[in-house]
Amino acid sequence: MTSPPEAEIRRKRLLWRATHRGIKEMDLILGGFVARHLASLSDVELAELERIMDIPDQDMLAWATKQAPVPPQHSSGLLSRILDYRP
Repeated sequence: MTSPPEAEIRRKRLLWRATHRGIKEMDLILGGFVARHLASLSDVELAELERIMDIPDQDMLAWATKQAPVPPQHSSGLLSRILDYRP
């Protein structure tokens, strides 16, 4: 039996992390976005997604609900797409 390619393992790991956040709302927003768009993300976007995964749920939820602005150091096109996603 051969092992799956590294890219496939990376994508599966990202999907699991996106759908098991700790806050149900972020599971739905981030997990839903990743489940829907993961296959089409470029390597650069995957690296950005890995960085986004390190942002605390409470911060991302506040940004998604417009209770707080996204700080400039976290602002990116991919994060904007994620925060605008509605399941």
